[in-house]
Amino acid sequence: MPMARKIHKKKAADSPERISLSQYLSSFSGPIVFFLVVVTTIFVMSLFFRITNIQVEGNTHYTDEEIIQAIDIEEGDNLFFFDRFSALSRVFAKLPYVEEVSVERSLPNKVIITVTESQALAYIALGDEMWTIDHSCKVLGKATEEELAGMIAIEGIAPGTLFIGETMLTEDNDTELVEYLAQVLYQLEARGLYQQVESIDFSDKYNVVFDYGDKYTVKLGGPGDTEYKFGMLVSVMSQLLEGDIGVIDVSDGATAHFKPM
Repeated sequence: MPMARKIHKKKAADSPERISLSQYLSSFSGPIVFFLVVVTTIFVMSLFFRITNIQVEGNTHYTDEEIIQAIDIEEGDNLFFFDRFSALSRVFAKLPYVEEVSVERSLPNKVIITVTESQALAYIALGDEMWTIDHSCKVLGKATEEELAGMIAIEGIAPGTLFIGETMLTEDNDTELVEYLAQVLYQLEARGLYQQVESIDFSDKYNVVFDYGDKYTVKLGGPGDTEYKFGMLVSVMSQLLEGDIGVIDVSDGATAHFKPM
């Protein structure tokens, strides 16, 4: 009986997948449309959103023009291509009295610059010159005798080289002392007490003393618990009678004592 032969059929080669021209072009349509949208958007933004109105708010020490020049913005600049972050850096470098500043866009063509300015709260002597500082001990500049009216004289601290716009340094680089001074000035300003303080004696940073008006001598003591000490001070003063005169001691940071004079 003849043997059956196996017949091997040759497997047909896979035919290549055919893509029509329309399918080929459609594969690029997404990126092309996106690119065109981006280009069109940039073109429209650069063409239409031109600054025509610059508004400055909150400034008293500097004029509108000084603020605008420091930011380096002018009418005709593009509203969206304006670099706000670089502008803010320029303001702080050029205008030391600026404590905070924000730049906001208002469509279609307006920029609003809002400024919070530092207050020259105190001054310190460096040789024959008087230098003003704010509540953070930022150096604001030199001042004349007339300009010092109403400011607090800082006594007992020997300043080092002072740079406008930077935190003051002491001659011996005592950062703890500068930080303590900043805390005291901040509390005086925040609690509305600074107008009754003519000077603060930091000759001994662990026994800081100041007179409050012509009624009280306040003993603050050394660094630490500054906010709490001022809280106790305000509480004691609120309980004293109008004619009371004496010493308020909050130096230990735990209790407050009043000693009449």
